Amino acid sequence: MDVTRRGFLTGGMAFGGLFATSALPAIADDDPSLFPGRGRFERLSLTYHAIKAGATKPFTVLHISDTHLTAAYPDEGEFERKTAYRRIRTFGGRQEEALRDSIAWAKEHVDYLLHTGDLIDFQSRANFDLVKKYYGEGGAMMFGCLGNHEHYRGKKMAKKDGTPIVPAVVPDLLKEAYPFPNDFCSTVINGVNFVTIDDSTDTVSADQASRFEAEVKKGLPILLCMHCPFPTREIVRAASRFWPRTNLKAIRDMSNFVESEKYKDATTKDFVAYLRAQPLLKGILCGHGHLNVVDDFSPTAKQYEVAGNFMFCGQEFTIS
Repeated sequence: MDVTRRGFLTGGMAFGGLFATSALPAIADDDPSLFPGRGRFERLSLTYHAIKAGATKPFTVLHISDTHLTAAYPDEGEFERKTAYRRIRTFGGRQEEALRDSIAWAKEHVDYLLHTGDLIDFQSRANFDLVKKYYGEGGAMMFGCLGNHEHYRGKKMAKKDGTPIVPAVVPDLLKEAYPFPNDFCSTVINGVNFVTIDDSTDTVSADQASRFEAEVKKGLPILLCMHCPFPTREIVRAASRFWPRTNLKAIRDMSNFVESEKYKDATTKDFVAYLRAQPLLKGILCGHGHLNVVDDFSPTAKQYEVAGNFMFCGQEFTIS
């Protein structure tokens, strides 16, 4: 279904956490007396990019990811309360401010807002209430992608040998809080097909791959949005510096890793090979690593990893 901007804004369409910005809630500014000599949005750290995708009319998108909201109510369980205390110290406690600034910027300066996962840091009633607040109650006018932390309830998200496992999921809570199909979404904006997948286990399922191939048959340019990036050379290099405690520290031959070791299952490996040969793919928008990295993915597409929204970071795209 093609969507005009007016129809998109009034008809309840959005993507990947893609908020129709005119439908976002009005949010009061933070106390301007704290920084009276500074610009209203000066604490935002945005990078700017242009993607020539073949849109019927140019439009703009603010892309954010990894807000990592860390709320828990006093009457919630020990896991929620202790995790909130610990993770607030990790992320600084200003995540909602960063999200409010991002939403306010989007409402004033761009057409759409895209959130590619980890809006919350762990599952709690308080966090899910914040999701509803910012995405909208009930029949929200958006759909989007989840990150690995949307699934997190205290269990390890990978086995010791590195193979992925299904995260601890409370499906009813996710479906209630995020009013969009969690696994796979697609919508067309000005002739550009945005496709969102939940790749929170660092893998792509056979069903997701099949559904993506069906989207390709529409013949429209595609922007793929997901949480975890495909580990291309520069994304892996940056991650190995930023996350020295991970197994990436042991990587020495980056090209060998990128070509031989990055995929844990044949379905994901085959899907990436298919993507790299697909001329309709015009870009991949993702988060997860808390870094701003742009790297070549295929002859027609770059991969854009955005740094954490909890650090007031974002990417603004002009898509033509």
